[in-house]
Amino acid sequence: MCLSGAVHAELSAEELAKLAQNPVGNLVSIPFQNNTNLNFGPEKKTQNILNIQPVIPVSVNEDWNIITRTIVPVVSQPALYPGDDRTNGLGDTVFTAFLSPAKPGSVIWGAGPVVQLPTNTDSQLGNRNWGMGLSGVVLHLEHGSPWVYGVLVNNIWSLSDSGTGGSYNNATIQPFLNYNFPGGLYLTTSPIITANWKAEDSQRWTVPLGGGVGKIFHIGKLPVNTQLSAYYNVVTPDDGANWQIRFQVQFMFPK
Repeated sequence: MCLSGAVHAELSAEELAKLAQNPVGNLVSIPFQNNTNLNFGPEKKTQNILNIQPVIPVSVNEDWNIITRTIVPVVSQPALYPGDDRTNGLGDTVFTAFLSPAKPGSVIWGAGPVVQLPTNTDSQLGNRNWGMGLSGVVLHLEHGSPWVYGVLVNNIWSLSDSGTGGSYNNATIQPFLNYNFPGGLYLTTSPIITANWKAEDSQRWTVPLGGGVGKIFHIGKLPVNTQLSAYYNVVTPDDGANWQIRFQVQFMFPK
């Protein structure tokens, strides 16, 4: 059975969990990923980012799919200096389109363009310059094995520097490792490593370590993937958060 192909309602909870862990799985889903960043900014306050991440696959032909993923961040930014107020609103939207084989083996891959759209509602919440880059993912997912592991990477360059925030050149590296138990329970680690290539070396990287647990539930016949994890930033810029608490609810719509 190939869990990246067409999905059927009779999939077990364990198989649904493994499908949810595949970034280029042929499955419509809407993840809501909430990241609470502790001790963020010069005032060491709490930042909260809710990422709304609809995933929509498009069949090109019997051999290829395009998996689209859109990330819309809803941001609550703490005061950045004494007397400042908390800022709430939208951040910059990131859209990715992965071209991926429709009938892969145990090694699955996808690659394609990524675009950053300046949808931020406040200058503190994003950059007013459009961006574009490349994104890729490779993972191992095999029927009968409890392990799902791989890495997702992208790099986005600003297309101009005339808008608020100036030019940027940012990378994201997200390795992931999951161990699945029968019944839809799984252990997971999926740290989001970032690099700001325009920053000084000492301020360039954010490197988290940690992990958590996930579980497949059902609301009626609708599968829901839930996940709770925590990450400590062993490397972070001076004003970066030191801890991140991540909670995710993913609504899955099998064919």
